[in-house]
Amino acid sequence: MPDAWLRLALAPGVGNTSLIRLLTAFGSPEAVLASGRGALSAHLSRAQCDALLDEPDIALLDAAHAWLAQPGNSLMTLADEDYPKSLLEIADPPAMLYCKGRRSLLSQPCLGIVGSRNATPQGVRDAEAFAHALSGAGLTIVSGLALGIDAAAHRGGLAGAGSSVAIIGTGLDRIYPARNKALAHQLAENGLIVSEFALGTAPLPGHFPRRNRLISGLSRGVLVVEAAPNSGSLITARVATEQGREVFAIPGSIHSPLARGCHALIKQGAKLVESAADILDELAWQQRLAPPVLRQDRPQGERQAAHPSRVLTETLSDPVLDALDGAPTTLDTLAQRTGLTLEALSAKLLALELDGRIASLPGGRYQKIH
Repeated sequence: MPDAWLRLALAPGVGNTSLIRLLTAFGSPEAVLASGRGALSAHLSRAQCDALLDEPDIALLDAAHAWLAQPGNSLMTLADEDYPKSLLEIADPPAMLYCKGRRSLLSQPCLGIVGSRNATPQGVRDAEAFAHALSGAGLTIVSGLALGIDAAAHRGGLAGAGSSVAIIGTGLDRIYPARNKALAHQLAENGLIVSEFALGTAPLPGHFPRRNRLISGLSRGVLVVEAAPNSGSLITARVATEQGREVFAIPGSIHSPLARGCHALIKQGAKLVESAADILDELAWQQRLAPPVLRQDRPQGERQAAHPSRVLTETLSDPVLDALDGAPTTLDTLAQRTGLTLEALSAKLLALELDGRIASLPGGRYQKIH
């Protein structure tokens, strides 16, 4: 990776908006750095000009080169052929993206899933089950690596063929929150972690709203699972609407504070969804099987299961179908009849629904389709 891009990335006080303005005006990072103060001052403040004209911090450059030399690490720029076209459509595309993992996922069809950090157990189950089913249908799940709904969405996405992408608000050499360290390693090995922030960047509050525009920008639509009225997830939903993306929301109890944000979105025009099939139908998505992905933590000859909904249907659907006696049945009743955990049962029900073998009914009930 040319030093010119890194020098622009590491120039203190020169943010993404200024970088885009410079690249538009001069055409390349080399041309920017070759320009004198007079030319730069037409686009930058005096302090920003000083930052670009000063000698680069050799220690920071060396650290960046050392990080880029590690397997799976790369810097994606606007000049790269694989820069995602979906981000070129948004108002403020990142000039550069630090990537750790399978950067090819950025060019795949994506679906964002966001929600509360303080999610309910049911919300966590829903997020993981929806993500698993949608990933199984070939959509890459994008979220923000936060606790609660984000983490559940990543787990579900990683379990399917579409995998998962995490957009974070720190440098890629820092994991925030620390409790998601193990999940971050899984994403680095089998999915992707992305940041527009330079290495070493701390988790500052203003960075997280900025990363939300990338979650929605990469995605064909955004699903909000649980959200309080003033939740950051509603910012992502608003930005998604501004970007022309679909917004989906799962309804909940009128007594739950975490359902109010979703209900507000639905009143404003978000699509109410009760199953993954609702999202696939709205996107006119033709379910397709992604090629098997060789997992880096397995022996060379062992490959990831091809399609979760197919595997679940073939191996575990009979007990669940048998437990549906023809009448609408609640999730709790099915759990009692099958002995499965609610998390495992939710994933299997979504797989069966995608296969057209059961229907999801209002009130959290399910019925076999004869």
